[in-house]
Amino acid sequence: MEAHSIPGADHAAAGHVAVVGSLNMDLVVRAARLPLPGETLSGSSFMTVPGGKGGNQAVAAARLGARVAMIGRVGADAYGAQLKAGLEAEGIDCSGVAVCNGQQW
Repeated sequence: MEAHSIPGADHAAAGHVAVVGSLNMDLVVRAARLPLPGETLSGSSFMTVPGGKGGNQAVAAARLGARVAMIGRVGADAYGAQLKAGLEAEGIDCSGVAVCNGQQW
């Protein structure tokens, strides 16, 4: 992921933002149409897309020039590593992102 910001944005004027929220890897399958109830369709493509309301908000704030810290959890798997790396590539402080094994509440 490439870091982005608005040209000429003043990071000091934009302020500091802490986001507490979800970090999810969306698993997207494309199909010709929506399946009917109980029907199975074959997908034509598959992709993973970083998401989660918290993660998306953190990226948006960083791209608008704010200094952002993310607070949340990711799994100790490849998706968790990708999510955290993507946020860091956007210049987001991930020291508050915990990496968890298994299901923890």
